[in-house]
Amino acid sequence: MFLTLTTTGSAERPATDLGFLLHKHPDKAQAFTTSYGQAHVFYPEATEERCTAALLLEVDPVALVRRGGGGGGRGRGGAPDAALAQYVNDRPYAASSLLAVALGGVFSSALRGVCEALPERAGQPLPLRVEVPALPARGGPELVRALFEPLGWTVTADPVPLDARFPDWGDSRYVRLVIEVPDGVLTLGAALRHLYVLLPVLDDAKHYWVSADEVDKLLRAGSGWLADHPEQRLITSRYLARRWSLTRAATERLELVRLADADDTDVDEIDNAVADDGPEEEPPVPLAVRRRETILAALGATGATRVLDLGCGQGQLVQALLKDTRYTRIVGVDVSMRALTVAARRLKLEHLGERQADRVALLQGSLAYTDKRLEGYDAAVLSEVVEHVDPERLPALEYAVFGSARPRTVLVTTPNVEYNVRWESLPAGHVRHGDHRFEWTREEFRAWADGVARRHAYTVEFAPVGPDDPEVGPPTQMAVFTRTDDESPRTDGGATHTDDGATRTDESTGNGNENGTGTGTGKGAQAA
Repeated sequence: MFLTLTTTGSAERPATDLGFLLHKHPDKAQAFTTSYGQAHVFYPEATEERCTAALLLEVDPVALVRRGGGGGGRGRGGAPDAALAQYVNDRPYAASSLLAVALGGVFSSALRGVCEALPERAGQPLPLRVEVPALPARGGPELVRALFEPLGWTVTADPVPLDARFPDWGDSRYVRLVIEVPDGVLTLGAALRHLYVLLPVLDDAKHYWVSADEVDKLLRAGSGWLADHPEQRLITSRYLARRWSLTRAATERLELVRLADADDTDVDEIDNAVADDGPEEEPPVPLAVRRRETILAALGATGATRVLDLGCGQGQLVQALLKDTRYTRIVGVDVSMRALTVAARRLKLEHLGERQADRVALLQGSLAYTDKRLEGYDAAVLSEVVEHVDPERLPALEYAVFGSARPRTVLVTTPNVEYNVRWESLPAGHVRHGDHRFEWTREEFRAWADGVARRHAYTVEFAPVGPDDPEVGPPTQMAVFTRTDDESPRTDGGATHTDDGATRTDESTGNGNENGTGTGTGKGAQAA
């Protein structure tokens, strides 16, 4: 897949400023790894008068088939057009959502209109010419013009014949696209957002499963132009893979944007069909959210930059950590491959840029065994993990984390069984989840934590998570362990454990506390 982006300039405003705006130096050829191959950025020409940046995406057809993006199906799970579609198809060669995703990953800062080196240039329109040699256009050149021309582009969409030697066969569904816009019409960021949305719309297919978060992506990329586009409904429907519920949600939000712009007011002031009869009560914050917020605050106070999420489940905590740039390395560990797969999808590992992908990893492993891969980290989190471990195996977990891995800080959260009487839906004498081997009182948790700290040269402090009931305490209790020395751990007769040989998953990233533990048992949802 190939795309070129050209601008012109002068001595006062050199065209080579394009390199600053794209964050890619014109004198270098750069390569970026994607889930489906290799993306290359290079400059065929770079002078003050004219500069062209080229994006070449080399798609690995085998990876495409294995990951479910080949054939004529609409994303993962789509049925191929024919039995050979997964082996003979246009995906590795014709512009599609694969190219759009690469465009968004490689030029992410430019897409957002951000340029620290030349911030004033990022907000200025510039003359642009975009060429795509092979673009699937389900709707023909007429649809290409209908999509781009309302946005200010001059469009040339030449149909590609099925075979030039046999003109009677007619044209293929591909066009050679050239779109141009003069100076003073579009910024580079706006132009890239047009391409990001409209390339997969013209192909009318996506190589990945379209979920609810695609609505937010569409609205972000379509900000400022999609609400008033005459083909808004077609764009929205095709971008969201014709999923009716998502299309309706996006259309309703776009209509609010259009009305707000027409009235020169905020969307929030338009979206108030119910009269304001006074302040409404804030909805209660779920305990899982409170727990995550408390953990993040505690981690931030430690100054940690390299963090383990042990028993990461479906990746909620890893996702939150990844949004904070102070964390340079985040590793989620879980025994459940299913949980890690869900976590990888949550984190969209396949679509992360190279820099983000280098920050995060998902590992399969059991916390009942020592693992050298977990050594050398600033902090580790065991959130709602220990209660899933059989009591006789707790010493093994204790040694693996505190005796072998020995992070500087360890955060442990676990349910407070005393608080269970406050759950109206929880029968008396029952634990919060069927997989819980036990649930500790505050005194029992403190006794265990004090023993761990004493045996392995840590200090420990305790903190409530959630409302601290004066009678029964908080719903969740947290212990913050801080290592007191840098010497070898004190084992006090602890057993010797061996590595479990866990392997890294294909898709890096994980977190959350709702699925899977580091000991071989699934955690499941919390009663809270």
